[in-house]
Order: sequence, then structure tokens, then C-alpha cells
Amino acid sequence: MNEESPQRWPGPGPAEAAVSKGPDLAELLQQVARGDERAFEDVYDRIAPSVYGLIRRVLRDPAQSEEVAQEVLVEVWRSACRYDAGRGSALAWIMTLTHRRAVDRVRSEQSASDRATRVAAAEVTTPYDEVEEEVTGRLERERVRRCLDSLTDIQKQSVKLAYYGGYTYRDVARLLSVPLGTIKTRMRDGLIRLRDCLGVEW
Repeated sequence: MNEESPQRWPGPGPAEAAVSKGPDLAELLQQVARGDERAFEDVYDRIAPSVYGLIRRVLRDPAQSEEVAQEVLVEVWRSACRYDAGRGSALAWIMTLTHRRAVDRVRSEQSASDRATRVAAAEVTTPYDEVEEEVTGRLERERVRRCLDSLTDIQKQSVKLAYYGGYTYRDVARLLSVPLGTIKTRMRDGLIRLRDCLGVEW
């Protein structure tokens, strides 16, 4: 069988009438299992309306329904040998394959939709979070700068050297040529003013 052969969906009509014509469907499946392409053509012509109709009721979309119907009929060709007449009619077996394929497609489409939703949400949320963080950081830096500007020159220089430069009290006193005790007092007073200005507890 050529799996790329054109789809041939027979015209509308009662499924039972289409299936009841000609040889028994179970016999045809046995022949298909032995690789009989002509028997498969008979099976194809007789079950295609029922297969497509069931899939269309599940999927709604005509294009997808045709695609899944083709997949089902290919599966019938490949797995006809698995049909067991003792477990039910040939038509029931085929319809079970059909329903399973249709449901699988629905689940696959839903999973793809869910993934797309998650990706879209992530793409929207991540930049928003980054912008929010950047804005917050800028506002905090501006606030700190204003509070530092409210200090005296020696307080501001001492705080900057100690907390931004990593210098010790003794280093700050040496760099500013100010007695160590004075530096400690000015820095303590400066930190108290910063705390009050920023409205935080240290």
C-alpha cells in the first residue's frame, strides 16, 4: 500500500449501509493482514465515512479530521493482523482505533496550547519583573543619594569610604587627615541621620 496515496473520502451516507456491502469486513481484514492491497481498498472505501465522521465529531476541524482519518487508515493497514474476531466485530475494532487517535490528537493539541500559554506568560512576566526590579533599584539608589547629600561633608566622605570603599575607621581618619575619635563620632552621627532619612532600622 502506498501511504502517500490521495485521500478518498466517499460521499456521506449511513455508516452501517456502507459497511454492510460486499464481503464480511472481518474477512477483508484477514486478507489485509496478508498484504492484500485490493482487500484494503475495499476496507478503505467501506469504513472511511465512519472513520472520518467519528473523528469530525471529536475534533470539529475538517483539515485535522482528514489528517487523523488518514493516520487511522494507515494504522488499519499496518495492524490488521492484530484484529481478534473473538474480542469483537471488525467495525468495533476500527472505531476503537479511530476514537483513540482522535482523543490523542485532542490531548496533543491541548498540551501544545498549554505549553504555548506557559511560554507566552513567561515571556511577558520575565521582562516585567526585570523592569520592575530595575526601576525599584534606581529609586532606591536615588533615595540613598538624596539622604547622603543631607549629611555634612565629613560625614558623607566618611560613610562613603567606610561602606562603599571598604576602609576601616583608622584608614578613613588617615585619608581625611582627621582624628580617629572625630571620624568615629561623625560616622555614627551620619549613620543615624541616614537611618532616619531612609526610614529603616539598623
